[in-house]
Amino acid sequence: MTIRTRVLVAGAGPVGAVAAYRLAEMGIDTILLEAAPDCPEDMRASTFHPPSLEMMEQLGIAEALIADGLKAPLYQYRNRRSGSIIELDLGEIADVTNHPYRLQCEQYKLARMLATKLDSHPHGQLVFNRRVLSYEQDGDGVTVNVEGPIAIETYRADYLIAADGANSTVRKWTGVEFEGFTWPERFLTLSTAYPVEEHFTRLAQVNYIADAEEWCVLLRVPTLWRVLVPTPENEPDERLLSDAYKDRVFSGLLGVQEELRTYHRTLYRVHQRVAKSFHHGRVLLAGDSAHLNNPLGGFGMNSGIHDAWNLTEKLREILLDGGDAEALLARYDRQRRTVASEFVQAQTIQNKQAMEGGSSDGKSDQERRMDALVADPVLRRNYMLRQAMFTSLEREAEID
Repeated sequence: MTIRTRVLVAGAGPVGAVAAYRLAEMGIDTILLEAAPDCPEDMRASTFHPPSLEMMEQLGIAEALIADGLKAPLYQYRNRRSGSIIELDLGEIADVTNHPYRLQCEQYKLARMLATKLDSHPHGQLVFNRRVLSYEQDGDGVTVNVEGPIAIETYRADYLIAADGANSTVRKWTGVEFEGFTWPERFLTLSTAYPVEEHFTRLAQVNYIADAEEWCVLLRVPTLWRVLVPTPENEPDERLLSDAYKDRVFSGLLGVQEELRTYHRTLYRVHQRVAKSFHHGRVLLAGDSAHLNNPLGGFGMNSGIHDAWNLTEKLREILLDGGDAEALLARYDRQRRTVASEFVQAQTIQNKQAMEGGSSDGKSDQERRMDALVADPVLRRNYMLRQAMFTSLEREAEID
């Protein structure tokens, strides 16, 4: 038996869930497939930027998401050696958004919220324990072979959206080049309920701490502090995930010798890559399946949500209004691939270089640039609009 739908979405992370639920809300029959038995509890992404919150408003879930998160209007750049603190306040861009803050909330909360709503939607369905194996497409649609718990299942759809992550099976079947590079060091994320704020002066809820030897990111989510650090190359996983290494990280950051309890320890490889095309006939790439970047700035999940928003609008025009599919999907590719290459990649690489520039004595060149930026209202505003991802959406709108 072949299961029929208008759009099939692979991957029930935040990108796939947003795409599937928005399509269902548009009245387009959509099935969301997830290989795991539940929406994955991925702790890496935890920042929602203002434009993403505006999109969630349109889906009717912003209020619930905000209630599950923590508003962070202030963020800081700190130098671990010199002690300098540079603070930015997103309240300064309140004239362009109803959400002049970053929302600190784990990404899986959004995915699970939308998954629940989708599964009770008249135009939506969520199916767990379903892994995409392969697909074949023709002029009328896409036939997708899916591994279920007891059998191989066949789905037939007008379009297939690949939101199945960095190791996307769908992307691999397209044969598209995934251009870019992989950083030599891996990143380690630790979370703790320990009162980290007691060891700093006026610590914000989002902090980028520069240091030439070991920089870190220190973020607050509703009940925990999350610490992200780079790790030495060629160290075995078991050492980097050990209690001894965890204690070394917190000792260096906080100056404490006690053993802090952690709730999550995640070690992962970091890439900067963009697929050469997001559009392959009736198969479309979005989110991590289309582009990967380092997490500094919180652009990865948000840019994936923006992919889904752009793509679902194009599919609405095609499926409901009879729009020119080839032209609209080629435009999706141009718009979102350009943003991924020109903005997300460039900005996250620049953010990482800034973190590594902490000087051992006095101010680094990066700190001097940030001092000049903070002192200039125009430069400061432009910087915040770029970091809040309004600039990237303006760039998308410029591309025909």
